[in-house]
Amino acid sequence: MTDLNLAGRDRLAAAGMRTAIARNEAFAAAGGHEGASLFPTLGLLVISCLDARVDPARILGLDVGEALVIRNNGGRVTPQLINDLAYVSQLAETARPEGPLFEVAVIHHTQCGAARLADDAFRHRYAERIGANESTLRDYAILDPATTVIEDVDRLLRSDAISPRVTVSGHTYDIATGRLQTVIPAARAA
Repeated sequence: MTDLNLAGRDRLAAAGMRTAIARNEAFAAAGGHEGASLFPTLGLLVISCLDARVDPARILGLDVGEALVIRNNGGRVTPQLINDLAYVSQLAETARPEGPLFEVAVIHHTQCGAARLADDAFRHRYAERIGANESTLRDYAILDPATTVIEDVDRLLRSDAISPRVTVSGHTYDIATGRLQTVIPAARAA
């Protein structure tokens, strides 16, 4: 019985990708990719959660080429995310030797699965699974999105790796209402 269930899931997964590839063909044929570049036309880089309910392109009405999007668990600012942002900043500085580069918009949302990182048993099992420091994982729990987005914006603003030509803002997205609220207006990095 298990083999049949796995085979059924594999068929569904393959059908899902076939559907996605067909949609991509229509996207490419209609020229949907045109205008995409490394440096977004809106000058925006969005940091958001992996949660499908919070797709930045959809909730912000963005088209291809209007923003760079980095998605991770909880949309949290981690050391790796800072490194990625420093890399993008350096690329942007090479292309734009003067003036502002872009705004980083950090978005946290209500009903976030990252709240589970506050649960000791869940966090312990997850830390074991990925070989991570359990206490570090606790720091990434999102119990109050307004509070954690303030922490993450502050982390970016204080980072020496982030170009002073980058601005950073913080926002919360309410899953129930679909509304985005600005918690921290755009400010320059250190």
